[in-house]
Amino acid sequence: MDEDILRKLEIRLGPLHARQRLGIERDHEAQVFGQGLTFFHLENSSWAEWIIRNVLKATGLYWRARQNAERILVKRNEMRFKTIPPRFEGFTILHVSDLHVDMNEVAMNRLIELVGSMQYDVCVLTGDYRGRTVGPFQPALDGVARVATHLKQPIYAVLGNHDTIQMVPGLEAMGIRVLLNECETIVRKDQRIYLAGIDDAHFFRVDNIEKAALPIPRGEFSILLSHTPEVYRQAAHANFDLMLSGHTHGGQICLPGSIPIKLEAVLPRRMGAGPWQYRDMTGYTSVGAGSSVVPVRLNCPPEITLHYLRRG
Repeated sequence: MDEDILRKLEIRLGPLHARQRLGIERDHEAQVFGQGLTFFHLENSSWAEWIIRNVLKATGLYWRARQNAERILVKRNEMRFKTIPPRFEGFTILHVSDLHVDMNEVAMNRLIELVGSMQYDVCVLTGDYRGRTVGPFQPALDGVARVATHLKQPIYAVLGNHDTIQMVPGLEAMGIRVLLNECETIVRKDQRIYLAGIDDAHFFRVDNIEKAALPIPRGEFSILLSHTPEVYRQAAHANFDLMLSGHTHGGQICLPGSIPIKLEAVLPRRMGAGPWQYRDMTGYTSVGAGSSVVPVRLNCPPEITLHYLRRG
């Protein structure tokens, strides 16, 4: 553990929170069975990459799947809300998720090309910056830094199950505001909306929606960033209007028709990719810009998303 990082985390989170969070990581970071919301964690397995790669090669699909992973699409998603303040009509969010920047340089180059000329009001990153779930994280920080120089401020982020809390000082040094069960206010003249973000809820289970939502006045328009959409019930009952997530990769390797074989998440399949609704809350699950375990995709192209918030 780097002493400088520890000191920065203790200042940022408080000594007790920092040491608890680091301790949870040390206890569980490479665990394959039994931790988190799902019982089995494919991404933590040492043999998963070998099996997936060789099965795809045996079926003749590997190189096509590699090329698919490099072809990031731009999706546009328009959402309407009765509660959004008039000054935020047309407010635009660039949503980038699951970069896994150190796994596919060609895909990240494509991402940089796409975002350079985009117009939006805020950028949000919904976790999983590192390719692996354990080990060195500096290559991931270097990759995020390269992407971030092409993103417009402000940039808000949350951590995913691939990310160590030790990455937070490095991310924030780039001008990325990491929301660790925290909330930010976005102001336009005399009107405002609230943007909250929670720490990883899928694997480390260090999320606290109540703490993140506490500063939000009742009835005000609010958005929750969560790496995983699995906490949709809690978010809806905390009165969030919109929830933006990633994590599932839409299945990443899907059957024709984008039917996922496995989502690595405990939730209805309709929430595994794209827009969805639960009670009064609107949600969107990004299939991600990067790839997990192996840099491949089948019947599930990578994406970044522009969300347009409208009144009505």
